Amino acid sequence: MEAAMGTTRLYLDDLAVGDVFTSDTHPLDAEQIIQFASQFDPQPFHLDADAAQDTFFQGLAASGWHTTAITMRLLVKSLPLAKGVIGAGAEVSWPQPTRPGDVLQVTSRILEINPSRSKPDRGMIVFECLTTNQHGQVLQRLVTKVLCFRKGG
Repeated sequence: MEAAMGTTRLYLDDLAVGDVFTSDTHPLDAEQIIQFASQFDPQPFHLDADAAQDTFFQGLAASGWHTTAITMRLLVKSLPLAKGVIGAGAEVSWPQPTRPGDVLQVTSRILEINPSRSKPDRGMIVFECLTTNQHGQVLQRLVTKVLCFRKGG
């Protein structure tokens, strides 16, 4: 199932394991990386391209938390869940750095759907969300539990 913002809002009953949602793209430049890092992760490899050359990253790299924030924005726009995308926990990994010039896109796939036994108006969905760049390289893997409501709930 491909979904985009502006489509019908989806409820638990509308979804199936294996459904896939693909986001729009987000181009990232050095200015965005430095601005985010200045506020939230002020380390040399996120703040200064020259200083970053002599670090583990060997060049300017976005904070993993910046990649996660962009992923969240793209998820909200590509997962048209009724009542919102409400997280209930996650595991995140960054197999390689996000760089200036990367164009991020998120592909989300439903791994599990678990209706609640005690609250029949809802359930939990487990998504695998891969944030990739324009070359199809995985920059972030997020496995997250998301609260989802049933119709009429």
